[in-house]
Amino acid sequence: MNDRYDVLIVGAGPAGLAAAHAAASHGARVGLIDQQATAGGQVWRHDVRRALPALARQSMRNALDHATVDWLAQTRVVTGEDGGLLVEDPKSARLLHYRALVLATGARELLLPFPGWTLPGVTGAGGLQALAKQGWPLAGRRVVIAGSGPLLLAAAATARAHGAHVAAIYEQSSREQMQHFATGLWRWPGKALQATALKAKLLGVPYRCGSVVRRATGEHQLQSIEVDGPGGLERIDCDVLAVGYGLLANVELAQLLGCTLQYQGAHAVVETDRYQQTSVAHVYAAGELCGIGGRDTARVEGAIAGHAACGEGAAADRLLPARRRARHFSDALDRCFALDARVHALAQPDTLICRCEDVPLAALDGHTDARSAKLATRCGMGACQGRICGSALAEIGRFPRSGARPPLFPTRLSTLAGVELSHFHEP
Repeated sequence: MNDRYDVLIVGAGPAGLAAAHAAASHGARVGLIDQQATAGGQVWRHDVRRALPALARQSMRNALDHATVDWLAQTRVVTGEDGGLLVEDPKSARLLHYRALVLATGARELLLPFPGWTLPGVTGAGGLQALAKQGWPLAGRRVVIAGSGPLLLAAAATARAHGAHVAAIYEQSSREQMQHFATGLWRWPGKALQATALKAKLLGVPYRCGSVVRRATGEHQLQSIEVDGPGGLERIDCDVLAVGYGLLANVELAQLLGCTLQYQGAHAVVETDRYQQTSVAHVYAAGELCGIGGRDTARVEGAIAGHAACGEGAAADRLLPARRRARHFSDALDRCFALDARVHALAQPDTLICRCEDVPLAALDGHTDARSAKLATRCGMGACQGRICGSALAEIGRFPRSGARPPLFPTRLSTLAGVELSHFHEP
């Protein structure tokens, strides 16, 4: 089945929902795609025990209840080219054609390997949030949160709300960096209120700056961790460790479509103009895809992209000041939570880098690019397609992650066999 949309949006998080609402307000026929069964993205992931925030519920109503918006849940993009995307859902595959495309594919966690990181009981910080919201039992378990960035506080609050005993939060940024960041929060009153609310939820939980988890230990599952902090090495017993070093933009689809990327350190984001248009005509990008900026940035950029995709530049122009304010906050975050050199040196020669294919760091010695390493060791050939190990290797300075190739995710053979990509160019 072939479907045609005025505006097709990939990703139903805050950016995608805002884009759908904006585009639909101009009468456009909108298709909204997401891999999950429910809208909201990672920020507003459905929680089996707790209600969504009021802003999330309102954003979903604005987009999904609109008569001209088609909600395509549990649908993921396999590949695509100018004018159309090949997608599949649990039952079938189809081609979706568009006049304008908005990419709101969000971000994923940066996970950096360290000794013991593959033990059962060790997750990412965002991963712990997702597991808790899906019903993973945390009640009474001793949980440690570590890494860097605001996600640590959100993960700790979620764990505590689900009954966990949060033993401590370990932030790699120094106390001086954190104090400097905190003194500037007055410029963003909404963010200051959010931070105050999170601190209230985490009352009594130790928050240690300048601290890095060096090692996780256990016979068959996590039992304890070793933390390198201002006071030296410390050993802590725990049942669950959640470590995340910030977020990375999911640029694979944009890269496949030919959008120009720019690099912020070792990692790419999509380059856009004032109206969120990429270097490819009629393709727009919004939110974390354009640089990690959080929920508020995603919402305003999604709205700009939705208006611009419909040719409504005046409506987009009115939102430009809000985007500037939001992006200034994300710049402050980048400065505060820049990773310390200790973090880049955590992996040892025998530390697994590629969990999918059991490849240790030492096996990559002598390789200067991702392709040669992949051919010799299978590093990056697992289900994640290098999203975890490739990003980690880029961050620690081994070599850049290789480019995206179709299919973007493991897919059914029937999907690839049943559709000819030349159909994208049908009139």
